[in-house]
Amino acid sequence: MSGLNQAARATSRRRAIWVLVLALGVLHWDFWFWDDATLLFGFLPIALAYHAVYSVLCGVVWVLAVKLAWPEHIERWAEETSERAS
Repeated sequence: MSGLNQAARATSRRRAIWVLVLALGVLHWDFWFWDDATLLFGFLPIALAYHAVYSVLCGVVWVLAVKLAWPEHIERWAEETSERAS
């Protein structure tokens, strides 16, 4: 794979992660559940359930960001630094 093609893929991955982060930002304001007293499973308020699912989704997006869009030059720098120290 050429360096240019790899750089283009990395850029598109970073953009996709940013789109997901922005979507999560918009979804964070759940004004549609503010006045809803519905209980899930008979005890869990729907707004709390929404935020529980939202939190898991945020974790998934963070894992994707680390796996797909983490800057490789930072990892190379860290490995070089640890090799010099030993």
